[in-house]
Amino acid sequence: MAAVPAAAQNAAVGVGVGTTGLGATVAFKASDMIVIRGAVDGLSLSHNVDYSDVSYSGKAKLMTGGVFADVHPGGSSLMISGGAYVGKRKLNLDARPTTSVDIGGQTFTPAQIGAISGEAKLSNVQPFVGVGMDNTFVGERGWGFRALLGVSFSKKPDVSLTATGGLLANDANFRSRLAIEEANVQEDAKNFRYFPVVQIGLTRRF
Repeated sequence: MAAVPAAAQNAAVGVGVGTTGLGATVAFKASDMIVIRGAVDGLSLSHNVDYSDVSYSGKAKLMTGGVFADVHPGGSSLMISGGAYVGKRKLNLDARPTTSVDIGGQTFTPAQIGAISGEAKLSNVQPFVGVGMDNTFVGERGWGFRALLGVSFSKKPDVSLTATGGLLANDANFRSRLAIEEANVQEDAKNFRYFPVVQIGLTRRF
């Protein structure tokens, strides 16, 4: 009977906010030094970007889950975290030029281009490393605080672009230039593969 409350104190749930969005966590204390943590996070926000000669209205959509092992040296609140995120991190792109712009090394008018839409998408699985502090399982307190700083890694973003509604939407030369533009955007977006993770949150031990 006495062992039941003690075992129950090795679990916790939490909520948090950060660059990954709003999220929820569940954690289990495997030992004084090791905590296994699962998380679900989501975020949607507008983010305008310029790639090559084109200005895009962007909308970032993030929806991920993750599993992590948090190492607490000496059983302290300091932690070193490693694991992986699994899910969707992408930037939807939309451009409607109002002046002539360069597409793949050739200048086209707004009427010729129409609208350009597409996306820049990260890998579905993204390894993660970070450091922070989490006092959830330190001492006998019921409530805890967690702060984390790290980075997740993806391959170079996959980029796709499509033009519709323009006079040259079905023109072979324009479509080949758009393919060159797609490759240029992919190169410009390469730093997006390093996704910064900054989080703070509250936890409840039970």
